[in-house]
Amino acid sequence: MFRCSRVLLNAVRGTKVSTGITGLAVHPDPLPVLTQTYKSTLSVLSQIPAESVYRQATEAILKQRVAIIEKANGDVEAVEREMDAGQIEQVLQVAKDEQTLAGKMMEWKT
Repeated sequence: MFRCSRVLLNAVRGTKVSTGITGLAVHPDPLPVLTQTYKSTLSVLSQIPAESVYRQATEAILKQRVAIIEKANGDVEAVEREMDAGQIEQVLQVAKDEQTLAGKMMEWKT
């Protein structure tokens, strides 16, 4: 699937210079940060009761996404294609939001 932002690649180096989204900068090395964010969120989720629908659904998605990242061997574009959830910077932003929500869910349970 062609994304308009692909036009914003540096033709010489093949690196993305802009996301094309106002306020969302290109991340220099997103996959390790994304993996760590997912694993941190999984750790928080493990403290929520196992029968919680939120925990079950979110864990399933995050485990699947960690597997996608590991399978891609550092290929950001492969991760973007497989997840089909926008640019990697958008995925990272959503992952951080989910991490925040998981923490709030812990607070609300107590």
